[in-house]
Amino acid sequence: MRDTTISIAKGIAIILMVIAHAEAPGWLCKFIFEFHMPLFFITAGYFFSLKYLDDEATFVKKRVKGLYVPFVKWAVFFLIIHNWMFDLGILNETFGNESGGVTHPYSWHQMQQNLWTIVTAMGGYDAFLCGAFWFFRGLFVASILYLIIYKILYCGLSRLSQLPWLTKATPYLVCLLMLLLCGWKTYEDLRVINLIQGGYRDMMGCFFFGCGFIFRQFVESYRRATARLCISLPATLVFAVIVFLFSKYLTANMNWRSTYTQFLSLPLPALLGFLMTYNMSRWIDSTKGLLKRFLVYTGDNTLYIFIFHIISYKVVSLLKIWYYGLDPRQIGCHMVIHDYSQQDLFWILYTVAGVGIPLLGTWLSQRLKARFREYRASSAAQPQ
Repeated sequence: MRDTTISIAKGIAIILMVIAHAEAPGWLCKFIFEFHMPLFFITAGYFFSLKYLDDEATFVKKRVKGLYVPFVKWAVFFLIIHNWMFDLGILNETFGNESGGVTHPYSWHQMQQNLWTIVTAMGGYDAFLCGAFWFFRGLFVASILYLIIYKILYCGLSRLSQLPWLTKATPYLVCLLMLLLCGWKTYEDLRVINLIQGGYRDMMGCFFFGCGFIFRQFVESYRRATARLCISLPATLVFAVIVFLFSKYLTANMNWRSTYTQFLSLPLPALLGFLMTYNMSRWIDSTKGLLKRFLVYTGDNTLYIFIFHIISYKVVSLLKIWYYGLDPRQIGCHMVIHDYSQQDLFWILYTVAGVGIPLLGTWLSQRLKARFREYRASSAAQPQ
């Protein structure tokens, strides 16, 4: 029987991301930012297998197919429609992000340059329509970097020592190395010039990816221990309290401009936030209700929520413009309309749209594809 705990955890994480992007109350956003993006890297690392140490090509092909190709396809799509969004009024040069920044129509030269950047560096995407696309590059680089460093360390330790326990320490050494490099990078304000945004997210993503792989080795022991000691619920509450205290007094997230202090503040609440979410996911996975089916489906289709949640917000922005009598051009706000955002409950509607519209489109697409396959199969079965 399939263990859907990780799918549920991913479903919870993507919903939390949509809530945070919808400008929910400040305390809630800070709490979510402490762990929701690390959680995606951890769940990805959970499925890493050592068999890829001798089959690197297969691993890279999977990463290209699952991350690079979708990124390029949809980044180019939004690049093509960028200027059209101005014609439709979805984007404009008056309203933009909270700090006052706005976007502009692309010149022909800009479009060409963005295309080159999309293909060669996994950057250049439309920041106002594809603001979460950094994750595709982050996970792509982090996972391949993890494989490379793991193999180098493993092979090196195998040749230098005959002690089996030393080679078993490889996953811990990879994580330690990435933490040291990220600490050096943030302390000295260094940049990886080959990576868009300087590489902090990619390197921290590699650390969390490794944490996911390590957790997989002990997941059964973790489950048995929490069940035997009956501490699952108390531990989850303690994890939640610690994450909340970090969000209030030592706020950190995977911001590409993180300071050294923010770097130091990130790993503990991120890892505890994962364990908190994992415990909750286990409880939900033990049920058979609608909530479980919804979260499993959501977790299995996070890709489309990443891609389309921002454009889906525009539906609710239209409603908010009508409700408050706002300037219609505020539909161009990124990611949502900022007026009254900390006073009303429109963030709930934004969340419903940001999750529901992409999932509805995914479900309809899957149904149409299934019908088409059935039609082709029935047509092929009919005698000529």
